[in-house]
Amino acid sequence: MRSTSTLLLGLSAAAYGLSDHADQKVCRFRTGNANEVRQKVEEYLDFPADIWTRSTKFVDIRVPATLANQLEGCEVVIDDLQDAIAETYPGPDAELFMSSLDNGPQSLRPLDPFSELKASNDIFFSQFRDLDTIYTWLDLMQLTFPDLVKIELVGQTFEGREMKALHISANNKELNPEKKTIIITGGVHAREWIGVSTACYFISRLLAGYGVNKRETRYLDRLDFLIVPVFNPDGYVYTWSHDRLWRKNRQQTYYPRCFGIDIDHSFDFHWTGTQDFPCSEDYSGEAPFEALEAESWNNYISEAKKEYTIHGYLDLHSYSQEVLYPYAYSCDALPRDLENLLELSYGLAKAIRRKSGKNYHVLSSCEDRGSDLTPGLGSGSALDYMYHHRAYWGIQLKLRDTGNHGFLLPPKYIVPVGKEAYGALKYFCDFILNPDL
Repeated sequence: MRSTSTLLLGLSAAAYGLSDHADQKVCRFRTGNANEVRQKVEEYLDFPADIWTRSTKFVDIRVPATLANQLEGCEVVIDDLQDAIAETYPGPDAELFMSSLDNGPQSLRPLDPFSELKASNDIFFSQFRDLDTIYTWLDLMQLTFPDLVKIELVGQTFEGREMKALHISANNKELNPEKKTIIITGGVHAREWIGVSTACYFISRLLAGYGVNKRETRYLDRLDFLIVPVFNPDGYVYTWSHDRLWRKNRQQTYYPRCFGIDIDHSFDFHWTGTQDFPCSEDYSGEAPFEALEAESWNNYISEAKKEYTIHGYLDLHSYSQEVLYPYAYSCDALPRDLENLLELSYGLAKAIRRKSGKNYHVLSSCEDRGSDLTPGLGSGSALDYMYHHRAYWGIQLKLRDTGNHGFLLPPKYIVPVGKEAYGALKYFCDFILNPDL
């Protein structure tokens, strides 16, 4: 029998008009060959299989519940997918944050950075937040820290929503004459909510610490930060309104019944069109930069930010607890400064371990994407594109967990994950500001 709290969570999720996944489970297969698993599962399906994560040791995949017991080697890691989904949505206290902002952006007022801001953020990070709430919170950050924060428009999505970047800068021309910049992106894949909340957590910690803590003051005096918490606004909204497990954007494809392009397969660096049908989770489009978000990002950093020197790129994803370095498109291609990249990657993993005790595995992005087994799976990634074209160092951080919850971390993990990832960000800043590099 379900508990009262579980029933309430289920009602909360149902209120968003979500797809029903009660007849599905997530299974793990102990193999590194994702294609083999996909083919095994798709023998029983009339639609593309949804691979949740692949690694050198295992593959997690969503399957119909009736199929889980039939598949040889299937270990069920999430038995009640619908309940797991329900636990990620805000409960009855969801309106507390908006009421703390005087009921909406039109009446926003700056907060006292040392008291009301902390109280407001404690509420904000107690739950995952929808796009409107996040954008309202970004407006509040700009109002509260007008000398440090500017909201910038990256572009517009297929459904007409704005892609917003928060530009954090102390405008210290003496200490940062070259406009050294760290770029942080979250939510490229819509269902990876923990990446969105972690990007927001970074914003909160950087701003609250400036002028108070030596470390944050040093960072903002010597570095600019461009942070895009929700890189895929259309897809993110869709995970709240229709399907919590949606991954791609919501762009029309050539096949009328299938929407969405995988943004992280759309960047013009070693882009190759996949053979996937448009209904596939990995569909790359028919041309590079076809995903409007990727095209807008290219225009933004190539034109609006062309005078900035991008020293670091940190792309937040989930799940697997991994630190990934370039390249994704091929395991035969060696990145420049490999020794420094490895030092950075292991340093980030160590910083997380020292903060929370959690182990993050360091490996090349090509191994994570499966490019060593099937060329093309890692093509067109944001990590490769940014590292090759603009950033001195680029890292993708795949946040918690290792499979117990997958993409469906309950809200109680927002702050712990934010804290450990912020430890990694501080190491990244120190690494970039090291005068010997």
